[in-house]
Amino acid sequence: MRKYTRGEFLGLSALLAGAATLTKLPFARSLGAGAKGAATAPPNLPTTTESPDLILVNARVLTQDAALPTAQAFAVKAGRFVAVGSTSDVRNLALRDTPVIDAAGMTVLPGFIDCHCHPSGINELYGVNANLRSIREIQDALRRKAAQTAPGFWVEGFMFDDTKLSDGPLTRVHLDAVSTVHPIGVYHRGGHTEWYNTYALQLAGITRDTPDPEHGRYFRDASGDLTGRVAERASEAFDRVGKREEFTPEQHRERARLGMQHMSRLFAAAGLTSVHDAGTGETSIRAYEDARAAGELRHRSYMMMRSPYAKLRDAGIYTGFGDEWIRVGGRKVTADGSASERTMRMSTPYVGTNDYGILTMTQQEIDDAVEDAHRHNWQMGIHANGDVTIDMVLKAYERVLQKWPHPDRRHRIEHCTLVNPDLLRRIKAIGAIPTPFWTYVYYHGEKWANYGDEKVRWMFAHRSFLDYGINVVGASDYGPGPFEPLMAIQSMVTRTDYRGRVWGANQRVTVDEAIRIATVNGERASYEEALKGTITAGKLADFVVLERDPHDVEPGT
Repeated sequence: MRKYTRGEFLGLSALLAGAATLTKLPFARSLGAGAKGAATAPPNLPTTTESPDLILVNARVLTQDAALPTAQAFAVKAGRFVAVGSTSDVRNLALRDTPVIDAAGMTVLPGFIDCHCHPSGINELYGVNANLRSIREIQDALRRKAAQTAPGFWVEGFMFDDTKLSDGPLTRVHLDAVSTVHPIGVYHRGGHTEWYNTYALQLAGITRDTPDPEHGRYFRDASGDLTGRVAERASEAFDRVGKREEFTPEQHRERARLGMQHMSRLFAAAGLTSVHDAGTGETSIRAYEDARAAGELRHRSYMMMRSPYAKLRDAGIYTGFGDEWIRVGGRKVTADGSASERTMRMSTPYVGTNDYGILTMTQQEIDDAVEDAHRHNWQMGIHANGDVTIDMVLKAYERVLQKWPHPDRRHRIEHCTLVNPDLLRRIKAIGAIPTPFWTYVYYHGEKWANYGDEKVRWMFAHRSFLDYGINVVGASDYGPGPFEPLMAIQSMVTRTDYRGRVWGANQRVTVDEAIRIATVNGERASYEEALKGTITAGKLADFVVLERDPHDVEPGT
């Protein structure tokens, strides 16, 4: 009987699980029925004499199933758990040719679920990595790209984080030193702010006298000169200027497939078996299908639609269409700025400023988007970080649920960063699902002084969501935040950043609560509680194996 290392376990469930035939699961009926059916656990041991595909024994299985919280072993057949129980009971199901794996006391959890992520992989494979710690390093990386790029063509850097610089802030002057014949853009990993050189600003027609656009901002220094930094919809001025490398449709599709393959491998290595793609476009839909056809898709995707929404809606497709690997999720829109880039819209200003943040939608625009989705049987997911924006989103949800009631719509508030008791009460009342950042306290700690201690007490409020009985889920928002679930559990439990500074200790959760946020709670955000989230006979065999039980690890290590 072979013993497997932790590394050999990674991705095992994704390899074992079989792809289902494409089916349409009605949002209002089948998914809701599944939720009710999940309350009754399937039998722990099968009656069939057919050999399982895999048996795992001698493990510390934390099932997250209230009917059987812990177990020692399980059996898998055709990508599903068919038995969960003691080592002796499950081992008895083995026939002569059944693979039996001795976990040697390692801990097994359900596969982790990231309910808000942006997994393209194209920038990771082909872009200039600007996730660097000094301006000189960024300049050197951009110069290398510029040396290979014809004048007039864009040179772009990705995954930049301004507060990680040892010698910031970055300005257009630094980018001008790289090139004056290439438009240069450096994009914050958060996705809401960008930095441009003077040539790019000139191509876009932006001068010191250009007014800020609606829902956007051109940042200026004390003398009124442009710094090169822009925020939110101000970036739209740069979309159609300069030259960019062109690809044939075949090349574009292949790059997207390889990017998805790359991200799926990273997710599997981290124990992520399900990922909600929070802003899916047509390119990503093809990339998922192409990666699956090539046997390269190792995670399950719940796709929250941006541009394809209208086409899918008009074709009669709505939330739930798909299969256990690739499923249509909700409609996604963005209503305000970023927590990590200090642009989210709040009722009080950032520390030491008169800046309240930026809205990217009006109340009417939010109302219209929600009504259209709600009436066409779609779940809605609205990016709303600040308390002002969350209030606007809740008004829209309350409005449609009053006019067109639905018992279990589960509209979502993406990020839902800064809350208060009134917002929490209203979220609970309508059954909305918040998706707060789960690695931000740890990874982005140096940013939270801009908010002040009182605000931070109500940010990423996992404890408060649980105390109000709200089904809070885990979300990385990668690339803005790291996606590693174990970092997330540490961050939620300790509320301590990478430097050892504590932020909002009142929002700490227990290890058990953090695990549930990372697993079983996530299933409800996609109406899949009958399929995943717990190690239960009959559910998909998505699981992760850890060398150590998170309960036994010293916090912060």
